[in-house]
Amino acid sequence: MTQRYFIQLSYKGTNYHGWQVQPNAITVQEVLNKALSTILNQEVNVVGCGRTDTGVHASDFMAHFDLNDIRDVEAEKLVFRLNRFLPYDIAVKSMFPVHSEAHTRFDALARTYQYFITKDKNPFRSESHWTMTHQLDVDKMNEAAKLLFDYEDFTSFSKLHTDSKTNICKIYKAEWEDRGDELVFTVSADRFLRNMVRAIVGTLVEVGRGKLDMAGFRQVIESQNRSNAGTSVPGHGLFLCKIEYPEDLNKEI
Repeated sequence: MTQRYFIQLSYKGTNYHGWQVQPNAITVQEVLNKALSTILNQEVNVVGCGRTDTGVHASDFMAHFDLNDIRDVEAEKLVFRLNRFLPYDIAVKSMFPVHSEAHTRFDALARTYQYFITKDKNPFRSESHWTMTHQLDVDKMNEAAKLLFDYEDFTSFSKLHTDSKTNICKIYKAEWEDRGDELVFTVSADRFLRNMVRAIVGTLVEVGRGKLDMAGFRQVIESQNRSNAGTSVPGHGLFLCKIEYPEDLNKEI
């Protein structure tokens, strides 16, 4: 008999080749697997709520794992031990038991990402913001962002040759906020395609620089052709910041 747990964490992606385990490169999933397996003295393999690419950060990330030995596991003590074992750039926030079919990826109702742009060169933001010194028209970028609500097929913003079965997504929120010395783009959807947020940001920046108008932005989406969209912006400005789940994940425990 096994028990499934959800584990909530955050990480700085600078030193990692993304979330998912891969050969010859260190990833967040690999480091977390090792920590849990060592502390619990059994092989543990965590399943993440999604993938983040090289350099991308997560201020809120969920994963799940199963324990074969369901001896009493005190969540608070395990969280404490994990945080002492893990490197400085991965932090566990909480851990809790869920029912056996709960899944951090497939049960997620919505995800929210934020992308950060700094307007001036700032050494303290070099790993968390993309530096963009060109003047950007934020009002036009927000006008274009609202057009995303009119569509569900975002093939134009998807990385090519992925294993995704569909490019259909429902975007709930997409807006820019000018905070004076930085710009923040917040986008929420039921799901995201590989590289989707970074491609959307890159295309909206072209709107902000006057290189693309509203009709052109619509044409990019409707073309369903990645080569028509803007350049994918650097990963280090991107944060996964919120994942929403049903309230009954721990039913039947």
